[in-house]
Amino acid sequence: MHKSTDLLAEHPLRQRLNDEFHARPPLPLQGSMLVTHIAVLHDHADAQAERDHLAALAQLVPGQFAEHSDAHQIYDAGSFLLRWELHTEFTSYTVFRPVPTGAGLGQPMSAQEVLPPGWLKGIPGKMIVAAQIELRSQDEIDPQSVTAGLSPSGKQMVVSRVADDSAWVFTDFLIEDGYTRFLVLNAGLTQRQTGRTIQRLCEIETYRVLALLGLPVAREVGRWLRGAEDELANLTEEIGHATTAQDEQRILNHLSRLATEVEHSVARTTFRFAASKAYHGLVQQRVEELRESRVKGFPPFREFMDRRLLPPMDTCSAMARRQDELSQRLSRNSQLLRTRVEVELERQNQELLSQMNQRATLQLRLQETVEGLSVVAISYYGSQLVLHLAEGLEHLVHLPPPALLSALSIPVIALVTALGLRRLRRRLAAAGV
Repeated sequence: MHKSTDLLAEHPLRQRLNDEFHARPPLPLQGSMLVTHIAVLHDHADAQAERDHLAALAQLVPGQFAEHSDAHQIYDAGSFLLRWELHTEFTSYTVFRPVPTGAGLGQPMSAQEVLPPGWLKGIPGKMIVAAQIELRSQDEIDPQSVTAGLSPSGKQMVVSRVADDSAWVFTDFLIEDGYTRFLVLNAGLTQRQTGRTIQRLCEIETYRVLALLGLPVAREVGRWLRGAEDELANLTEEIGHATTAQDEQRILNHLSRLATEVEHSVARTTFRFAASKAYHGLVQQRVEELRESRVKGFPPFREFMDRRLLPPMDTCSAMARRQDELSQRLSRNSQLLRTRVEVELERQNQELLSQMNQRATLQLRLQETVEGLSVVAISYYGSQLVLHLAEGLEHLVHLPPPALLSALSIPVIALVTALGLRRLRRRLAAAGV
């Protein structure tokens, strides 16, 4: 058998990832129990303050940490257990307080009563979830007596049999005295099943509320989107009526400003909408894990969540899609307007090139005219040189009259000059000048 020292070099995150895989297991629960579950939204800077606050509890109430890590701690004080869990944007505190069978029935009791006075209020962050769960045996409280006492015309109660009919769960998801309340009647759950059921109820309540954090954002975005969509519709109409470059530039500036505002809204809300979608998925998963069955006359968890939670989640998804669609429409309209501007610039460039070609043609014609005049001028000055030369030599050599020689030289000089200019043009054309 190979020892660990014989293995390959270990990745530094291996142990941490494996610990995360096994983190936050449900606690095995037995007998009657009161549970208080609280979740607070935190800043990342509050994490150390929360750990210090837990350490302060250990100074006030004797006990020991059964589990201790950076994101998960369990403090066993004997008379109660406190479970602390650090999540991405919230922290949860769950207090488990065992009570004797039959004790406190019909009396206002809660788990947090065993905590030191003022300790609960000193928790850093803002409370977003607070739930009270009362776990009893069906021998202590008859489930039929609970359902019989519910008024058909009163508040709507969720009643469900969970864990393959091994327990009853009652709740209305309303806040009374600051807490959402659950009643769980054990009809045959094992200790592990009891712990898992309580943990799932805490998670359902926590993720249900956190999923709804996206609804106010969606409503705010919805009001702004209506104005932005109307503005885009008006700008699209103006694009069709734009006739000048100034109009197109003005519309393009408006589109760029509106696109900037949309992208800012998308960046500001993407995390919230994505988190709401993820929390909703967790709620659906935890409800599915309850393995519930319907109690006649009452809605189960799944039906209640589909009716009450699904519409807000659809609203968040719709607002996210509308933002994306508005961003895409803005991009298409901006591209359309830029294409129009580019086509107009190409048309102007074509006109400019045509005008340049016309000017070049005129310059060529003018150059050819100048070349013709140059031949005449060179022929004139060349004939004058021949005339002066003949006049100077007629006293030394017998020559024809100077005027005759000058007249005869004019065609020769003109022909030589024209051939020379033609040859020069060919050389320049061959050189690409």
